[in-house]
Amino acid sequence: MKEQVLALLMREEGSYLSGEAISQTLGVSRAAVWKAIEALRADGFAIEAATRRGYRLAGSPDRLSPGTILPLLRKDRADRLICFDSIDSTNTYAKKIALQGAPDGTMILADEQTGGRGRRGRSFYSPAGKGLYLSALYRPNTEPARAVNLTAFAAVAVCQAIGQVSSVKPGIKWPNDIVAGGKKLCGILTEMSIEAETGALDYVVAGMGINVSQQPEDFPPDVRDIATSLLEQSGETVSRPALAAALINELDAMMEAWLAGGRDYHSRYVRRCLNLGREVRLIRDGRETEAFAESVDEDFRLLVRYPDGTREAVNAGEVSVRGLFGYIR
Repeated sequence: MKEQVLALLMREEGSYLSGEAISQTLGVSRAAVWKAIEALRADGFAIEAATRRGYRLAGSPDRLSPGTILPLLRKDRADRLICFDSIDSTNTYAKKIALQGAPDGTMILADEQTGGRGRRGRSFYSPAGKGLYLSALYRPNTEPARAVNLTAFAAVAVCQAIGQVSSVKPGIKWPNDIVAGGKKLCGILTEMSIEAETGALDYVVAGMGINVSQQPEDFPPDVRDIATSLLEQSGETVSRPALAAALINELDAMMEAWLAGGRDYHSRYVRRCLNLGREVRLIRDGRETEAFAESVDEDFRLLVRYPDGTREAVNAGEVSVRGLFGYIR
C-alpha cells in the first residue's frame, strides 16, 4: 500500500492529489490512505497536506524502492522489480530465483551488498546508501556462445544511463569496467546457466555495481587509489532512484537491440573503449606480455599487435589487461 501511494504521488510531479482520488484508484479506505501517508513520512518522504486539495510529494529520500523507481520506468514491470535494503549479492539472489522460475526481465536492486562479487572471484565493495547494485535476469532464446558478449552491451547501457542523470561521461576499460577520471566507477559481472542435458541456455544474470556518492575516504584503503564515484567526479548529488530507472530503461532497450543483432552497440562500445590506441600488458597464466590495443572485433575480443608485428584477438575469459590506469579488474 505504501509503495502504491508513493507511486501515485510521484506521477503527479509535485501537484496535489486528493485522498479520495487515491482511495478510489487503489480501492481502499481514506483511513488506509492516511496510514500509508504517515508511513511514508516516517520513511523520510516530505508529503504536504492541504485542505480540499489533498497530498503533494515535496521531497524524497535517496531510497531504492518500487515506489520511487516504477513511476520513472518506460515499461510496467511492477511484478519484475525486487528491492532489498541489504542482501549478500544481487547476482546470487537472481540465480536463486531463476531456478525457481522467475520471469525474463526481472530486476533485483539493493541498497547494500554484504558479499558483492566481481570478476575472477574478487569482492566488490558495496556500502549502504552509497551505490546502486542491480542484477538483471534474462532468459533469451539463443545459443550460449552468443550470450558471452552481453557484458559489452551492458557496459554501453551503463554509460548511457549515467550520462542521462549526471554530467559524467564515462568510458569503458576493456572488457567490462566503467571508468571516469582514470578510476573505476562501475563493475559488471555476467553469469549464465546452461542445461547439462541439452546444452541450451537457461538464463543469464548481468550484475552491475555503480559507485554513486562515495567520497575518497569512504573506499577501503586497498581500492581508494583506483575507485571513484559520480559525486567525486562531478560534484553533483545524483538521485539513485533516477539512476536506477535510467539504467533499467537502458537495459530494456539494450536487450531488444541485442536480440535483434545489435550492431550499433558495437560501434558505441568502440567509441567508449579507452584502451584503444594505447599500450597494454596482457596477463595470461601469470605471465605479462606487452602489446598495442588496436581495435575490438565484432565478438568484442580485443585486437592487439605485439612488438614483433604479430596480431591476436584476445578473449576476456583468457586474459586480463593491465595498462591505461595501471590496475587489473
